[in-house]
Formats: sequence, structure tokens, C-alpha cells
Amino acid sequence: MELNRRTVIAGAAAAGLAATALGAGSAQADTGRRPVREPFGTLADGTKVHRWSLENGGTRLKVLSYGGIVQSLEIPDRHGRHADVVAGFGDIADYEAKSPYFGALIGRYGNRIGKGRFTLDGTTHQLSVNDGVNHLHGGAKGFDKHVWHVEPFTEGSDVGLHLHYTSVDGEMGYPGTLRAKVTYTLTRHGDWRIDYEATTDRATIVNLTSHVYWNLAGEGSGSIEDHELTIAAARFTPTDAGLIPTGELAGVAGTPFDFRRGKPVGRDLRAGHEQQVLAKGYDHNWVLDKGVTARPEHVATLRDPRSGRTLRIATDQPGLQFYSGNFLDGTLTGTGGRTYRQGDALCLETQHFPDSPNHPHFPSTVLRPGRTYRTSTIHTFGA
Repeated sequence: MELNRRTVIAGAAAAGLAATALGAGSAQADTGRRPVREPFGTLADGTKVHRWSLENGGTRLKVLSYGGIVQSLEIPDRHGRHADVVAGFGDIADYEAKSPYFGALIGRYGNRIGKGRFTLDGTTHQLSVNDGVNHLHGGAKGFDKHVWHVEPFTEGSDVGLHLHYTSVDGEMGYPGTLRAKVTYTLTRHGDWRIDYEATTDRATIVNLTSHVYWNLAGEGSGSIEDHELTIAAARFTPTDAGLIPTGELAGVAGTPFDFRRGKPVGRDLRAGHEQQVLAKGYDHNWVLDKGVTARPEHVATLRDPRSGRTLRIATDQPGLQFYSGNFLDGTLTGTGGRTYRQGDALCLETQHFPDSPNHPHFPSTVLRPGRTYRTSTIHTFGA
């Protein structure tokens, strides 16, 4: 029987052992702690970067002002033992010089736009091209490579951070000045919630997401191929050789892309499907059955059988990009001092579809003046 965090806390509280059930030494871990700021280093241009640490409901989160990066996220296993379950670096130099978007906020547009071009209201815009001939994750200097203004908060039993960044008109080729606000919240149950907001003074496109690399057995612990993944999606968006969607919404039935009933990530990873050959594994957008919804709904579950840790993802977005860590090649050393090899972490990015501006039948990513872009994703942990 799978127990979520709320069940564990409730049962332990009845026995007067809530802190023990969460692996905490005191009730402070359960009631939340105001975020604490500390220096984390200096960028090459002399800009100072800070790290914020916050804790609630047994979840411990560390966030950098640079890129809104989740540098570590610790949750307990079935025995109450905490481990960091996200890939990352121990110093700012590595993040600045060679990070594959570890833990970062992505914008203005998460994922790829073919040839870096799109047409809006009759005007064609050329974006920064940084992935072959294509535009990826906001361009050469996307939101992940800027220092955000961070404001800590406590609200009732929740603790969190408000992160702000203003992207000026023309940055990376995008039209309009976009004012973005992203809120990270740790709830009293230990859930990690992300709320995204943005406004613009000119019609533009926007698709914000978080690029956390997960390994529920613990950062640097090895392959995620035994992790069990469930995705509530009967279709996905096939791509060309540049990983740009062809426009087709293909059925997953009878293919390695069928995760509807859940299966180990590695079971069909090397099945030889032509889409896997192009991506060197999984690096695709799943078309969530629920579509765009008014509030977050559960769409995916990831479970590590070794530790018992589980991650449940709820979102209001129509898509989920599952990336199986195909391009980790052993050249990056993580926070724990171990190198990351292919498949040592995976990403589950809630989003609108890649290249949506060039496919009118995909859900729209256009934002106009007077409207506010809002979306939320909730990560619920258990063991």
C-alpha cells in the first residue's frame, strides 16, 4: 500500500511521533522555518549569488537567486532518512559554465521552437538560436542565466519564496517587456508548489517551466531506469531529427511511449522505436489526457522501489516533457562528488507543447497586454 506524506504525518502524530516519522530531530521541521539567505558565490561578471534554504513538512529546499535554481531538495525515504533527490552542482562556477539546466526556471519559452522563428499578428520574429538551428529554453541567455530578485515569505503554515524577473522587449528576440513572477511554496504537508505569473506590454509568447532532474534514490546514486513512471496520456508529439514536433498527435498504445499503467523507465528505453533513436531515449512531450484545466490535476507518478520515495505531479498545463537524461555523459560532477552518467536522472517538465507557435492546432501560448499568464504545478512527496 502506497502511503503519501499526509498519511505518514497523521499516523505519526496520533502516536506522538510526527518528527520521527519524517526523520526530523524536532518539531521545527514539521511546522516550517522562515527562509534563510546565505552567499553562494559570484558570477564571472562580479554579480553576487545567494542561496535560500527553507524547510516544511519534512521537505528541505535550497534555491539559488541565479536562475531560480533548485540546488537541492531533500525528502525522507520509507525509514525517514533524508536524501537530496535532485541533480545539481556545489558551486556557482559550474552552474554558469556547464549546467544542462539543472534545477532551473525556464523562459520565456520552455522547450524548442523550430529554427527559432514564429509569426504573431502578421509579424515574423527571429529568436536566439542555441540548439543547432533551433531555439531551446529561451535562447542563449534564457531566464535560467539571470539573477532573480527573491522575496521570502511565511503565510499561515506555508513558507516560500517569490522570485521576480523582468525580460525587456527584444531580449533573445522576443517581443514585449515581460514581467515574470514565480512563487515556490513548501506547504505544511511537505508539498512543493510552483505558481507562475507573467504580464506583457505587447503581444508575445510564453511557456514557463522548471527543469529539475530527479533521482528519488538520491542524487548521484546511479541509474533511474528502475524508477516506475506513470503518465496519464494516451498521445505524445513525435519529433523530427532536431526534436521539433512534426505536428502529429500520435497514440502511445503498442509503443514504448505508453506509461498509462506505469512501468520501469528502463523497460522499453532501448526498444529501438524510431522516435527513441532520434532522441537517444525519451525526450518527448506527452499530451495529457486532461488537457488545459482550471486547477492542477494529477498527471504523473514517479516511484523509486529501493527507497520507497514517490513523487506525484499535478498541473493545469496540457503537456509533460519526459526527458530520460540521455545527454548526461559522465563529464559533470554533482553536489555529492559523483559523476552523472546517461540515465542518472530524469526530468518531468509541465508545459505547453514544444513549437506551439508554429502549430495552430496546439494549445496557444500567446499572451496579450491586459491578460495575466498563470499556471501552477504541485509536487507531492511520499514514501
